[in-house]
Amino acid sequence: MAQTSIESEVARFNEGFEAQIGPDLAGTFAQEQADLRSVGTPSGVVRAGDALPDAALLTARGDAVRLSTVLGGGPAVLVFYRGAWCPYCNITLRTYQRELLPPLAGQGVALVAVSPQHPERSGATAEGAELGFDVLSDPSNTLAGALGIVTEPSTEARRAHTQLGFEVSDSNADGTAAIPFPTVLVVDAGGTVRFVDVQTDYTRRTEVTAILAAVAHL
Repeated sequence: MAQTSIESEVARFNEGFEAQIGPDLAGTFAQEQADLRSVGTPSGVVRAGDALPDAALLTARGDAVRLSTVLGGGPAVLVFYRGAWCPYCNITLRTYQRELLPPLAGQGVALVAVSPQHPERSGATAEGAELGFDVLSDPSNTLAGALGIVTEPSTEARRAHTQLGFEVSDSNADGTAAIPFPTVLVVDAGGTVRFVDVQTDYTRRTEVTAILAAVAHL
């Protein structure tokens, strides 16, 4: 079966979403995305060749676990996403489940998703999308902060979120609105980051083909 690009799925979603929320809210989000693209990737983000920092995370059951324990000394793909409230994250995680997980599993490469949301929300994410890989919580964005990929929605976007009936800080384990830029890391068995893709515009995500190409070079 041919792969479906995340970009094409996002385009289809946006058509219906923008019609549903109306031009004012759609314009708010479009402006936020344009501003994010304009600013670009911040300085200090993780780079290929850096050592992956260890961190204390939480499983979907709320159990404490070290990232190093989850990875078990093997190669891995780490996916940082904003939360279950983000439709672009859900599109991405479902695509990775369907098209990325099988080839990674065949090569002995772990797939792990990380967000700052409450563990129970991580569990809901995994259950709702029927994910077959670890979905972990990074309270207070400790790991994301060490990687230099923390941001938060604009004030205008948060007002738009409120009009749509949710608040990012309610989803996060630390009660703040801090979230990671959507980011994919490919890490080798020695714990060295070999591939980094940070998407400042949250509607854009790392395609499966790019990740598999990076894994092929491990």
